[in-house]
Amino acid sequence: MDPRLDILPNKPGVYIMRSKEGTIIYVGKAKNLSDRVKQYFQESNLYSRGWKLPCLLPLIAKIDYITTASERDALVLEEKLIKQYQPFFNSLGKDGKSYPYLKLTMGEDFPRLHLTRRVVRGKDLYFGPYPKSSIVKSLMRFLWKSKYAPLRPCKWNFSREKELDPRKINTCIYYHTGQCPAPCAGKISYEDYRKIAERMAQFLDGHFGNITENITRLMKEHSAKWEYEQAAVYRNFLHALAHMQERVLVGQFKDDKITTAMENTDKLKRLAQVIGLNKLPAHIEAFDNSHLFGREAVGCVVCYINGEKNHEHYRRFKIRSKLPERGGSDFTMMEESVFRRLRQIKKDPSQAPDLILLDGGKSQITAALNAFDRAGIYIPFISLAETHEGIYLPGAEESIKLPIGDPALNLLMEIRDEVHRFAITYHRTLRNKETLSNGPMSA
Repeated sequence: MDPRLDILPNKPGVYIMRSKEGTIIYVGKAKNLSDRVKQYFQESNLYSRGWKLPCLLPLIAKIDYITTASERDALVLEEKLIKQYQPFFNSLGKDGKSYPYLKLTMGEDFPRLHLTRRVVRGKDLYFGPYPKSSIVKSLMRFLWKSKYAPLRPCKWNFSREKELDPRKINTCIYYHTGQCPAPCAGKISYEDYRKIAERMAQFLDGHFGNITENITRLMKEHSAKWEYEQAAVYRNFLHALAHMQERVLVGQFKDDKITTAMENTDKLKRLAQVIGLNKLPAHIEAFDNSHLFGREAVGCVVCYINGEKNHEHYRRFKIRSKLPERGGSDFTMMEESVFRRLRQIKKDPSQAPDLILLDGGKSQITAALNAFDRAGIYIPFISLAETHEGIYLPGAEESIKLPIGDPALNLLMEIRDEVHRFAITYHRTLRNKETLSNGPMSA
């Protein structure tokens, strides 16, 4: 199997297969991008899926991908891309249909709940979209039968001012069997019925209360009695709850953002190839220092996720190390900044980046190695020298020099310039505060 596939992340997302001309020929979604794409290149699968795979594989020249927050996110983004690009090998998704929403008709006096593919702004509430609509429909039926939120299932139009024809009420099986609260017949007040509708709105918005615990308990009870079919029903309900609770983010994607995401992925792939990293450096943190003759010395960290700034994870340090009286020590400051950040990561390994970038030359490599030794952990790192834009790797005598315009170098220079800006801004802020605090005393 092609070792280049190892760079794919073990995350949900969408993969985009292109021909050598750059044309998108297939779009797919995956719960795990790495596992899913590798399946295409396993010989055992080659002729087990009809004509499509043997015809598709020889045409693939490039595979792009976009990671998403969840599998459901990937499903919705896949649909969007198929509609936009109409890939030849995608048979589904070209018919103009979209994933359905649940519509709660709060614009009516006595709201109903039903699936729709059309969203219209107004008083009605929409929840979704739900790519796996069958499990959602099954859960809604369960909630209705269990009287958790028994909204009327009929399509009759009536209100407090316009009552329903009694003949229609008398022919309604839900009314006669007691399965419906029957607001049409006055069996429930307007206020009490609206409370049921509001309860359903809260539920669809992800506020499940104790229903998850109750369904889990029922599943375990039936399983203990060897009633596995009924236990499986409740298990499916739990899956439906999880599906509904996921927040779809890809609706916020614009076409230009999708293009940017693909371009950033190309940059990260190129960077991994240049520095010999066996995984995509989706999470990069960069370090730089700033001072004025050793005064108000600071260390700063910026964070990039999937090639984009992540301001929420920027960090600043006031340097505590003792510095020379008439000047600073970039080596000492870098070691302290890296060590203090590594100490934070050691407490919470989930914060660990895929790659650390140092602003500086070869000497900063030694400073970082000292910090790693003190912290007792290791993360892949490189240094970028500003004088000649050379990339230094630990243990390498010579730097890697890429041509101006190389996507990997462009990305590193952007990140380096951003952390340099951030460090200088913080240093100036502290220096201005010192000037203001000393001003009245010197006057």
